[in-house]
Amino acid sequence: MQRSDIADPAYFHKVVDCQWACPAHTPVPEYIRLIAQGRHDEAYMVNWVSNVFPGILGRTCDRPCEPACRRGRVEEKNAAKPEAVAICRLKRVCADNKSDELRALLPKPLPRNGKRVACIGAGPASLTVARDLATQGYAVTVFDAEAKAGGFIRTQIPRFRLPESVIDEECGHILGLGVELRAGQRIASMKALLGEGYDAVFVGSGAPRGRDLQLPGRQEAGATVRIGIDWLASVSFGHVTSVLPRVIVLGGGNTAMDCCRSARRLGASSVTVAVRSGYAQMKASPWEKEDAEHEGIPILDFHVPLAFEHEGGKLTGMRFRKAQSGEELTIPCDEVLIAVGQENAFPWIERDAGIAFNEHGLPELDAVSFQSSLPQVFFGGDAAFGPKNIITAVAHGHEAAVSIDRHLHGEAVSRRPPPHVNLLSQKMGIHEWSYDNAIANDARYKVPWTAADKALASIKVEVELGFDAATAFKEAQRCLNCDVQTVFTDKQCIECDACVDICPMDCITFTANGEEGELRQRLNAPALNLAQDLYVSGDLKTGRVMVKDEDVCLHCGLCAERCPTGAWDMQKFLLQTTKAGPACRDHEVRRAVA
Repeated sequence: MQRSDIADPAYFHKVVDCQWACPAHTPVPEYIRLIAQGRHDEAYMVNWVSNVFPGILGRTCDRPCEPACRRGRVEEKNAAKPEAVAICRLKRVCADNKSDELRALLPKPLPRNGKRVACIGAGPASLTVARDLATQGYAVTVFDAEAKAGGFIRTQIPRFRLPESVIDEECGHILGLGVELRAGQRIASMKALLGEGYDAVFVGSGAPRGRDLQLPGRQEAGATVRIGIDWLASVSFGHVTSVLPRVIVLGGGNTAMDCCRSARRLGASSVTVAVRSGYAQMKASPWEKEDAEHEGIPILDFHVPLAFEHEGGKLTGMRFRKAQSGEELTIPCDEVLIAVGQENAFPWIERDAGIAFNEHGLPELDAVSFQSSLPQVFFGGDAAFGPKNIITAVAHGHEAAVSIDRHLHGEAVSRRPPPHVNLLSQKMGIHEWSYDNAIANDARYKVPWTAADKALASIKVEVELGFDAATAFKEAQRCLNCDVQTVFTDKQCIECDACVDICPMDCITFTANGEEGELRQRLNAPALNLAQDLYVSGDLKTGRVMVKDEDVCLHCGLCAERCPTGAWDMQKFLLQTTKAGPACRDHEVRRAVA
């Protein structure tokens, strides 16, 4: 194998599994250490730069970082229930405990640069674009049909999961940068908007159409059959305040979980979720399913809906077929909420406006730049490639803002500027580090809940209470500091094998080089996870090489502590993706280098 190119920003980034998995590449270990130190304002700002909505995402994120977390893999053979660090809930800690002085840390917008940008929809993608561009001097106007910013964050996520005060605060941080919100103004014509002279337009209008089920009885019983996302919006705005006694929710995604838990709080005596797939194949996050079941809501898998049963137009039940046995059964109900998916809808974009659409009704976009066939129009979030989640919408917004900034400076939008990377030694003495490498063996701590009688009595009582400071510290100590990298200098190595002897994971091997496939098999512990790289040194004096399996390394620092020559060092890797502004432009970068 060739010597590992650790100068490539992607090499150590890939080792920080949580950050690599996060669509917005939030520096997770960095903010967790700050939380452990009680530096909540700084932790909040680390999050705010990357994911824009720390308080919102600390409650509602789909958490792609947690399945990737190294802690879960390490615990697989020594814990009854291996679990990742509670990354998402630690993010909430910094939001809940930030000080009143935080606003002073928010950037001040640069003077206006004469460029005007319109954002359609006030959801997370548009607000991210607005945040990134407003700080750089762009005049950003956000249009939304609703009275307040937030988009589907505000209308679809129930208040028992996300208090409105948190939405108001974090949207307010962005609007406070000089972003103009034209609330209650629905865009009816793209051509008309383009005629208003905006230099660029970003479409972040989401996927606003809930899918229906046209089954027998749908029209006759339609009075008590509702589309899930529309129903959730009606609940959010107070238009729906009660439900009928027996409710069935169709669908296995997070929207279905929000529907069933909301119906439970609005007075339903019986709520049942029916999904055509298997339980394990449901699209809902595992914790969303657990929360629903914890509240006494059964989830019936492999139930294929066949018909809405009714008598004289009054819904009486749902008829299903059990996918595995073929048996048919009817479940009595008074109301059905359909949450089987969402679709994009662009009736306001004229088909002769110059924006091409594919056969699925989605805009034809460059996958890197999010630019449409009309050069000054960009898409992001659910409006780009279909329904995803908040953190993906934020990531789209960052990339689209870079594209808009480059486009308006006459640069190719398909080129992406490299991230800013730091590698900084953590050595404070011969065997002392500036980070805490005494990893706790504790199991994952549980977030406390409001008492069930209070939580289920109101749609507005927040269920999860968040970690207190003491528990947050203990949970933070479970983090393995995957961003503090073991960096090897082959010229200083005397091949004493001291690092091999002390490594608790047997992840270091000194051996003859070879092809990757067979080399992985003859290490001290075979490296079976092909998704993670092998760290391969240059040739040593004996002709051997040092090979470390990045997959199972604990970043404990014992190799560096034991090494008598300092061939091993613990160096903190910090990656910051380049946002809109001078750093993302080629001519500005060249000027800085010159």
